[in-house]
Amino acid sequence: MNQWKNLDMLKSYQEIRNHNHPVDLTRELAGANGAERVARYQIPMAAGLVYNYAAKQVDDSLLQQLSNLAEECELSGKFEELYNGAVINTGEKRLVLHQLTRGQLGNPVTADGTDKRVFYTDQQVKIADFAKKVHSGAIVNEKGERFTTVVQIGIGGSDLGPRAMYLALENWAKKNGCFKMAAKFISNVDPDDAAGVLADTDPEKTIFILVSKSGTTLETLTNEAFVRDALKNRGLDVSRHMIAVTSETSPLASSSDYLAAFFMDDYIGGRYSSTSAVGGAVLSLAFGPEIFSRFLQGAAEEDKLATEKDPLKNPAMLDALIGVYERNILGYPVTAVLPYSQALSRFPAHLQQMDMESNGKSVNRFGEPVGYATGPVIFGEPGTNGQHSFYQLLHQGTDIIPLQFIGFKSSQAETDVLIQGSTSQQKLCANVAAQIMAFACGKQDENRNKNFAGNRPSSIIIGEQLTPEALGALLSHFENKVMFQGFLWNLNSFDQEGVQLGKVLAKRVLAHETDGALKAFSDLLNI
Repeated sequence: MNQWKNLDMLKSYQEIRNHNHPVDLTRELAGANGAERVARYQIPMAAGLVYNYAAKQVDDSLLQQLSNLAEECELSGKFEELYNGAVINTGEKRLVLHQLTRGQLGNPVTADGTDKRVFYTDQQVKIADFAKKVHSGAIVNEKGERFTTVVQIGIGGSDLGPRAMYLALENWAKKNGCFKMAAKFISNVDPDDAAGVLADTDPEKTIFILVSKSGTTLETLTNEAFVRDALKNRGLDVSRHMIAVTSETSPLASSSDYLAAFFMDDYIGGRYSSTSAVGGAVLSLAFGPEIFSRFLQGAAEEDKLATEKDPLKNPAMLDALIGVYERNILGYPVTAVLPYSQALSRFPAHLQQMDMESNGKSVNRFGEPVGYATGPVIFGEPGTNGQHSFYQLLHQGTDIIPLQFIGFKSSQAETDVLIQGSTSQQKLCANVAAQIMAFACGKQDENRNKNFAGNRPSSIIIGEQLTPEALGALLSHFENKVMFQGFLWNLNSFDQEGVQLGKVLAKRVLAHETDGALKAFSDLLNI
């Protein structure tokens, strides 16, 4: 049985604290052995990706200490408990099964009297069948016309992940002849969000996906009502235009108001739901179920790597260990995610929710306060845009912010222009390489305004091209990194009580059950 202990109770952690000598990147990478370090400090990932950590402040001695920490914390054993169906979500007393949506890592998992792997694959088959009927014209609108657009209505994990995945593959699908339907998303309860999407959409040729596990999410049901009114005002039969992704026990599950319903369950948190029906319905309609299957395959292959006990062969585990070293030993409070791929424009926003909602906790899995820092602040934007925005602070600000670059050797479009001796893609990749070295090595200058201290650590995940398999592997890597960090910090990474209080107070405001400052703020907003 694995032991769940706070990070500061582990002997290996104390040894790292007592013998901490951060590597000088200006010496390691700028010196004669820099090229050898770049070649040696990397781990193969699934789908042809590579995790390179040569620009992190680590050496062989520290890597051994981090391996000792992984062993003492029983990271592999805890992951094995998770994928074999242990109640890892202690706050809500639930299993954690998002990896099961893309493959069986361990023993069959039974919950609620059901083989959960079979449950998830059954839903995938039903979604694939539905999508094929829509694409073939077997399912059409009232006029017998084919649907051309799909709009997902959801918030949080029902929006951020699926939206990021759709945008990541949209141009790739168009280039490769598998773009079936345009996808749009409504998430914000601000009426301008729904109104803007509807103004740019032909409702007659649109399928709307309502995503709510409980069937009671206030923002989502409000947006559904907004859409329903718009459809009715056009004289359309709402039940011919709307499907639901929900739980089998929700009020939406058997409602005649929906053309079809596909199911998820309580064992998959919203921020981990892109490989479930939450992402499966919209991605299968947009690109075809075959592409969604390839996306799942990439995630499944990366999940298998996460079962490796040796951190030097397990990219997600090593990424997590280095991140904890940076957060708890070096005291770095923020991590920037910097994809040099426009297709990943919303990927940092998805990771922001995944990481900060999972590990933004100040009590351990037993409800006891922890005496150390936990999850960092996550933010990011695609390069090279970010270089002309916040990189000034990254290079010369008072805080050192670890960086996670993502880059691809080839663009998705595979069309380019040659200007001043290089293509756009070559310029993009040149910027990635230059930024890694600039952050790590800096530049000495007597003019303090032009002096770069260096020793700003980064890692990079490199691939040939952003394909469905590569996207699945990327998603799995970060999901598993967050999981391993939660294990190290002894947190429950799979509940989110921090989002509840504001919802409760909002309901009081809407019911006019307020007094004091809450009433005053409500009056300011004319509620």
